[in-house]
Amino acid sequence: MDILYSILIDPFMQMVELPDFFLQVLWEGFVAGVLYALIALGFVLIFKASGVFNFAQGIMVVFAGLTLVGLHEKGVPAYLALILTIGVMGLLALGVERFVMRPLVNQPEIILLMSTIGLTYFLIGFGEFIFGGEPKQMITEELGLPTGSTAFEIGDGGLLILQHIDIAAAVIALIMVGALAVFFNKTRIGRALRAVADDHQAALSVGISLHQIWAIVWFAAGIVALTTGIMWGARSDVSFALEIIALKALPVLILGGFTSIPGAIVGGLIIGIGEKIGEIYWGPLVGGGIESWLAYMIALIFLLFRPQGLFGERIIERV
Repeated sequence: MDILYSILIDPFMQMVELPDFFLQVLWEGFVAGVLYALIALGFVLIFKASGVFNFAQGIMVVFAGLTLVGLHEKGVPAYLALILTIGVMGLLALGVERFVMRPLVNQPEIILLMSTIGLTYFLIGFGEFIFGGEPKQMITEELGLPTGSTAFEIGDGGLLILQHIDIAAAVIALIMVGALAVFFNKTRIGRALRAVADDHQAALSVGISLHQIWAIVWFAAGIVALTTGIMWGARSDVSFALEIIALKALPVLILGGFTSIPGAIVGGLIIGIGEKIGEIYWGPLVGGGIESWLAYMIALIFLLFRPQGLFGERIIERV
């Protein structure tokens, strides 16, 4: 009975007894979830255009952040370094389209996936060669991002502490999510992206330039990666460890659906809030560490019962 009480009742009693702490946990989970959703958007962009999971999106987050900080360390002013980093991500998009995607048109999806894995290790080696392997501090104040925190009283003496950088991260991420949703659904290029994802040959037959679309979508994914690198780097450091955090987008995509922007948002919030609550209230029962594996357990359950995700399309093939 004591075990059942500890699992099924005591965590909820703690939430009720300390509502201010529970709200703090919810806020931390919300911010993490929004950033997970932002990472997942980069994967959604590539998947919509090529039908393949872009394994390199995680290292693109790291590479973009390191480029920004590295340029500033060389004496480049912060905003000029930001513009130059955007240019670097544009060159990366053109290079990927020309030397990776273009030779693999109409190849099996597994070939495209393997090419993104190869790109991952290329960027790791190139990034370490140029910037070194040591963690770097994000240039938060130089970019005009807010610092400090604000405390709000909750109930009788309780406090909810909001870090200003977390508020900025949530707002910027939500703005980018909304902009990408409009881009996909309301613009000609967005419709062309969906057409390319459905059938490369059919898209080519109606005059859609496959090479142009792929360059655009990889550049957009690079901008998402840069934004994510800045936000995550501002909350911690810019290092190659961020690649592991970026792979949390995989369970987010499984929950929301690989082609759905709303799914990326909902999936990110479920994962972000779920792992924070699990770590704080149920983590002590298993010695901690829930935050590192809970997302993948949730994804496994979804794969068993709803493999297309909450917002994904069920694909039925006649055999």
